[in-house]
Amino acid sequence: MSKKTQKRVKHIPQRTCVGCRTVNAKRTLIRIVRTPEGIRVDPTGKMNGRGAYLHNLRSCWERGLKGALAHALNVELTEADRQVLTAWMETLPAETAADELATE
Repeated sequence: MSKKTQKRVKHIPQRTCVGCRTVNAKRTLIRIVRTPEGIRVDPTGKMNGRGAYLHNLRSCWERGLKGALAHALNVELTEADRQVLTAWMETLPAETAADELATE
């Protein structure tokens, strides 16, 4: 008898969006990093520093900026940090009603 070799299932890292608290694959979320220079958006997901994740939906960013993001990063967001994050949020596409129902 010959043994069948089973194909190994690749591990997909999971992260939680701090805006809507849903768990998704790490690559589908946007990482926000606390660095000594301030808060930065990390599109590569590899910068050094404490990170938190958000969907690419404006509703998640709005909820995150209300306090969940600051709590996850263990920092008080400065006005400059809020401006950087708000500018990034403005580049995100507007949501449709179907997107809003999917996140709830």
